[in-house]
Amino acid sequence: MKRFFSWCLLSFVLAIAIASCNFTSPTSGNGDIVIASKDFTEQDILGELLAQQIEDTTDLTVIRRPRLGGSFVCHNAILAGQIDAYVEYTGTAFTGILKQEAVNDPKIVHEKLKQAYAEQFNLEIMPSLGFENTFAMIIRGEDAKRYNIQTLSESAKYTPQWRGGFGYEFLERQDGFSGLAKTYNLSFARPPQIMDLGLIYRALIQKQVDMIAGNSTDGQISRLGLVVLKDDKQYFPPYEAVPIVRKATLDKYPQLRTAINQLSGKITSDEMQQLNNLVEGEFQDIKTVVREFRKSQGL
Repeated sequence: MKRFFSWCLLSFVLAIAIASCNFTSPTSGNGDIVIASKDFTEQDILGELLAQQIEDTTDLTVIRRPRLGGSFVCHNAILAGQIDAYVEYTGTAFTGILKQEAVNDPKIVHEKLKQAYAEQFNLEIMPSLGFENTFAMIIRGEDAKRYNIQTLSESAKYTPQWRGGFGYEFLERQDGFSGLAKTYNLSFARPPQIMDLGLIYRALIQKQVDMIAGNSTDGQISRLGLVVLKDDKQYFPPYEAVPIVRKATLDKYPQLRTAINQLSGKITSDEMQQLNNLVEGEFQDIKTVVREFRKSQGL
């Protein structure tokens, strides 16, 4: 999550800024391939993973463009040929970019995305990196233990006494709070508070709120002893992490496909959570974290 931040005002402003800038083409400058990432830690890691994989297994050089913006910004940049690839999440692309109703089967979502992106955008959806980063409804571990709850259905009994703290996007988007509340009959003591995503974990720990919408691979979950409530009614669509690449770039550099495909299925959700924690919690260098992970996977 951290995933899809594109439908907020900031992303719109960034999109306008990108459109107004005089970008060079992806293959100009000091590299062959331009790899972008969205504006949060996990994306920094995944962008660096693609870059290192390409540089270490091919003769291509990579220009890195971290923190480019949300999904809307990255999507428009790749359509304009300003970048060659970035990592997206299937549910985000399906409901946000394509404006389709949510589908719960990850294989169906991937196939529909692959077909639509090829036909509409001349982009290729590559195989999943192996993990999902889905919305996660999170509570304090002490509360999960006190009330003996593990699922969202079980939480409905207690939310009338709780306070919710959610990001603007989660409150506004189609697959966000409104549909979730209806599915699980969730109601809170007062309307959920709109919070900056960088503050939601602190607010939960300091008991300013009692439930937040985070992301399933957030490093803070294990570090702070928090509990993700199971989406037992499968409300959220799949959010598999997939590289998206310009077909023109794949045609120009055939070795690129092999390099990226070697990453298929290499990262589990737990491993992604650990990588996020190494960077955010232990303040380790992203390049080093990625290099060590690739070494551990025989890449």
